[in-house]
Amino acid sequence: MRFGIVLALLVLVAGLFLFGLRRDPSLLPSVLAEKRKPAPDFTLPILPPYRKAWGETLRLSRLFGRPIVLNFWASWCPPCRREAPMLEAYWRRYQDQVLFIGVNFQDTEEAALAFIREFGLSFPSVADPRGRVGIDYGVYGLPETFFIDPEGRVQARHVGELKPKDLEGYLRTLLP
Repeated sequence: MRFGIVLALLVLVAGLFLFGLRRDPSLLPSVLAEKRKPAPDFTLPILPPYRKAWGETLRLSRLFGRPIVLNFWASWCPPCRREAPMLEAYWRRYQDQVLFIGVNFQDTEEAALAFIREFGLSFPSVADPRGRVGIDYGVYGLPETFFIDPEGRVQARHVGELKPKDLEGYLRTLLP
């Protein structure tokens, strides 16, 4: 009898788990975006290719005053690899209006630099090797992108790979 109850509970838990995996992660709520909360501030080291133009570290709050697209990525993430060329194209198109910042999440510097070279990324990226900033933002999967208004408030969060139509929609909400 006990075994049957335990087995039934295990089947129920497994079923709920599998049902949860079927949900579209982009539909998961974000407390930061729902409440238009201030973007968590951080100071992180800038990856070497960008230091000449941006300095040794980047403090997010010093960049408020214009919209920011904050993209968490890693070299080992297949969707990050797919969206990287598109992010670079939009950065080149909108760099006078919107700042794109990459946050290399739980990755090695060597792998991050190879990724940057492979995709010719010219927007600045910072290193978050232990994932502490990602934790502050509630990142639980990659890629994740946050759209921050000029006042430093998170306006939207996109979980998963960005497509051009998604990015264009988010940019419309940020730009005057």
